Amino acid sequence: LVIPHITRFLVGPNFKILLPVSMVLGALFMLVVDDFARTVISGEIPVGVITSIVGAPLFIYLMFKGRRTWV
Repeated sequence: LVIPHITRFLVGPNFKILLPVSMVLGALFMLVVDDFARTVISGEIPVGVITSIVGAPLFIYLMFKGRRTWV
């Protein structure tokens, strides 16, 4: 859920660029997290747990950052 927001920050709101870049970055993020879950940590941790650990703080940051512009 966070990768499209980060991609929009990097490339802007043009959907012709945003959609393909978001798909590629999302796939790369999942590959990196899956590799991390299988090799760095002993035992195998579900990928969803690691993506939640990484994504939740970023999503909360984006939520509070966006709230300032609403007021």
